[in-house]
Amino acid sequence: MGLDITVMIADWSWLEKAPSRKRLERLRDAWYADETGLWDYDAPAVEGDWVWPQGRDGAFFAVYEFRHTCGSFKAHFWAGERWEAFRDHVDPPLRAELDALLMGLIWNGPDAEAEHTDPGFFSDDPSIFYGVLLARSPDTVRQLAAAWERIRPRLNEMRGPFVEHAASHRGWVGTFDAFTHLLEDWGRVLNEAARRGWGVVGLSE
Repeated sequence: MGLDITVMIADWSWLEKAPSRKRLERLRDAWYADETGLWDYDAPAVEGDWVWPQGRDGAFFAVYEFRHTCGSFKAHFWAGERWEAFRDHVDPPLRAELDALLMGLIWNGPDAEAEHTDPGFFSDDPSIFYGVLLARSPDTVRQLAAAWERIRPRLNEMRGPFVEHAASHRGWVGTFDAFTHLLEDWGRVLNEAARRGWGVVGLSE
């Protein structure tokens, strides 16, 4: 089956009303609620767009549907692997920007030590932290969104290095277009969260 990921943006002012140990439970309860319509058998699945829930807490979070991932974390993992394969061939300032962006979201970094959760967003107690792949505060989201906006106009500069050093006919994110589509989807998530002053959360269930 493999690891899945659901990426959401969440209203920080709503989450922080709960004690840190209860914030994850609050978000999960809102997400799982039948009234959201997210769990209806005929609920629309629109790739590359937002799903805004119905119900009492529907104004406080939204789910983003990534393109061509089927909800799997594998695409995000392989984006990091492709980046490792060609990053040494990218202009250093651009490389530093993309390092920061991907280490902030999905990539463990060249030393495999990157953290994808901000202290204090949820409780750090491992007994209640299960399934959290990403938890970024509004401040971190703004920084990552700013990095994305600096990267976005320069994406095509990476096409040649990707094709030469990272392209593959096997596995996920094997083409440059697939790589950039994933980055663009993350950019949409970050920009919408930054615009609202919300956080970003990635959960695996």
